[in-house]
Amino acid sequence: MPEDRPTLPPVRLHSEAELARDALATPLLTRAVKLARWAGPDTRVGAGGELVEEQLAAAAAELGLDAEDDGPAYASEAWRTAVDTGLVDVEDPEDDEAEYGTATAGENLALITSGGPQDVLAIWLDALEAVHADAIAPLLDDLADAIGDDGEIDYEALDWDPDAEAEFLDGVLGNLYLLTVTDGGAGDEPVPLPALAASMIVPDDMGEPTDDVLEQVSVAMMRLDDQFRLLEPVGLVEYRPVDEALMAEVTDDAEAPSAVDESDVSRYGLVKLTPLGLYGIRMRMLEGGVDAPAVGDLADKGADVLLDGLAHYPVRAARAETEQWLARREPAVAAHELLGAARGVDQGAPLRRLHCQQALTLVGAQAESEVRAVLDDAELGGLARVWLAERGASDVPAPPESMIFWLAIDTIAAQLDADGELEELQGLVEGLAGQHSGFFDAAWRVDHPATADVLEAMGRLHPDKKVAKDARKAAFKARSKPVA
Repeated sequence: MPEDRPTLPPVRLHSEAELARDALATPLLTRAVKLARWAGPDTRVGAGGELVEEQLAAAAAELGLDAEDDGPAYASEAWRTAVDTGLVDVEDPEDDEAEYGTATAGENLALITSGGPQDVLAIWLDALEAVHADAIAPLLDDLADAIGDDGEIDYEALDWDPDAEAEFLDGVLGNLYLLTVTDGGAGDEPVPLPALAASMIVPDDMGEPTDDVLEQVSVAMMRLDDQFRLLEPVGLVEYRPVDEALMAEVTDDAEAPSAVDESDVSRYGLVKLTPLGLYGIRMRMLEGGVDAPAVGDLADKGADVLLDGLAHYPVRAARAETEQWLARREPAVAAHELLGAARGVDQGAPLRRLHCQQALTLVGAQAESEVRAVLDDAELGGLARVWLAERGASDVPAPPESMIFWLAIDTIAAQLDADGELEELQGLVEGLAGQHSGFFDAAWRVDHPATADVLEAMGRLHPDKKVAKDARKAAFKARSKPVA
């Protein structure tokens, strides 16, 4: 595997305008904006910028929430978000005798209506950062037990490691991101909470989890349940919480369930990243130095960068990236650039040619003149004939035998580098070896940098022992022939 392969598959993001609209529609930011506009000369805040308790009922009413229920708690959360995101500026008391500070509209409040999508998303990211900090904070019950007689928090008694908590939550969110963006992963489907918890706790090489590991997974599930309940209002996830009745069962039994009831897995919690959540997690990863590409990153790059970059993209992402790249260029110009970038004898060249051929399919008939221009090219002539034949073109000259075998080696080399499906690769190998009698007698003579490696691979992949042996013999001859 090349060392420069991206750590993660590319993510397909919504446009910044769509994401900004999603951000403004999140419950938490909507409430924060309302309270920022509600704040005035009579607003009073405590030493930490929090809204004083006497005004929480009025703030809840402004949000249309019941002051007798959870309204004040939601209002307090929204106010903290308004302060953390610069929608509200708090000022300390003007003199030592004043009991409370005051609040005024922050400069970011105007950006909610007059700023661009990037301004709105920057405010939302600040809100996400604040909620993330809340999510990894100690539980209130634990805090109460750790407060000493002097009123100070005993952090040693609390047994709370903020770095470890952040690493665990970020790891879970990273796994959820990976499941979402990987072809064949969860995609738009929600992921069961036990699976996410287990992904961080159960070792990969463990067969049947021990009771101790299952208990750790159960504890992690309950912690994640609390955290995802916090992360949902900021728009990061869609979350179906753990069934309250199930939590009561676990508490009553004083033990974790030994296995998840697959008949109703939703009872254990289901979570999925929203489009806004994909954007937010990717931005956090980029800030942390993680290579997290997005579809569209290569649209303004040259054809050489595009074809090299597509080398290990999943199929759907590769097509989407290519479509965005082609949309910025005239068809004939794009075809010319692609064919030029597909040349080469380096290790990545066969896969570049494969992606070039796939990209030319998207260009369509307007690429034909450029494709015909390379019919006599030793490296591109076979590719050109295949492309023209697939389009039903006429007057396509028959390839010389040397080009047929060169194209066969190049095609298998590309598929080997692409890490394709094993059955598909085996089918290709069987087809090529079966179509040409004496295939290996000719193949070892092909002047291609990957000839010996391809023949060795054919020897490993072909199910017929005799054919596999012939492939290995041909590979030996290819390695032993004099260098031209």
